[in-house]
Amino acid sequence: MSSSNIDDAFKERVYTLIGSIPAGQVAAYGQLAKLAGFANQSRAVGRLLKNLPEQSSLPWHRVINSQGKISFPEESEKHFQQRRLLESEGVFFKNNKVSMKKYQWLENS
Repeated sequence: MSSSNIDDAFKERVYTLIGSIPAGQVAAYGQLAKLAGFANQSRAVGRLLKNLPEQSSLPWHRVINSQGKISFPEESEKHFQQRRLLESEGVFFKNNKVSMKKYQWLENS
């Protein structure tokens, strides 16, 4: 699936899922891809997030990688922004990682 032919249903499903992640919880790219019905498309989820409109109200900051890390380079402004937003919701970092066991959103939970 290339970024030019990401199916609209996939896009809508991913956006709906991101909008469903509660404050204080996180989801992994691959988790969202799987829930959207495309288990091997975590990079497509990343592309959708990268291309979100500037004025989007989706809680993009609640999506991190499966290791519990922010995917932006550590010294980047986006990394600091995402970390600040997560910490403001009560998500705690230890060694630049979030405990997926503690903070991972489980749909329908």
